[in-house]
Amino acid sequence: MTETSKHEWDIPATDDSPHEGGFRADLAITTERGGPSYGAMIEQVRAFMGKVRYASPTPELADEVIEDLRKLNAKLDTMLVDEWTSPSGTRIDLPSRGNITLPPYVITTGGPDGVEAEVTFGDFHLGGNGVTHGGHVAVAFDDLGGMASALKTGGVARTAYLTVNYRSLTPLNKPLTIRTWVDVQDDRKLYVKGTLHDGDRLCADLDSLFIKLKPGQP
Repeated sequence: MTETSKHEWDIPATDDSPHEGGFRADLAITTERGGPSYGAMIEQVRAFMGKVRYASPTPELADEVIEDLRKLNAKLDTMLVDEWTSPSGTRIDLPSRGNITLPPYVITTGGPDGVEAEVTFGDFHLGGNGVTHGGHVAVAFDDLGGMASALKTGGVARTAYLTVNYRSLTPLNKPLTIRTWVDVQDDRKLYVKGTLHDGDRLCADLDSLFIKLKPGQP
């Protein structure tokens, strides 16, 4: 895909659009966008990424996979929509709202007092020696820290800083408990804390600052 063709469907937010600060002001939550098989498609992609992480293909198999991927990409090229109407990030019936860029999690509780979710880091998230890469832990904290901020304020917030303290190894392919909450609010400044546990064992904790956006602020 060329940069020119990408611009035909990748539409940025503007001052008079319904996209607050470059986010959907109205999330337009749905369980229908993308169709009933969207979640299964996402899971197959996740499984593929995990297998690629461990695979050592022959040159012949690599060429075959490349050709298959070219065909699949060509099919998806016919279905591209802009950021604001993509199912990704709005499918609340799916892990991580159907967002393929996030580690898959399922919200167990959420409200002004914070968020709790069950997250499972898969094979794709391998860092080394059979455990999760710390960067993927940070991604999960970032997303759920933003969610805690939004539920606290009723508005959109962006990350100002994110500090993750890695207390012990984070296992792969095992349900873990992740929590985030607004510890202190100072006007638009939201100081968010978080924890990631494997049972009673603390894997990591979060110290972060999110800023609530003004209307139209990017």
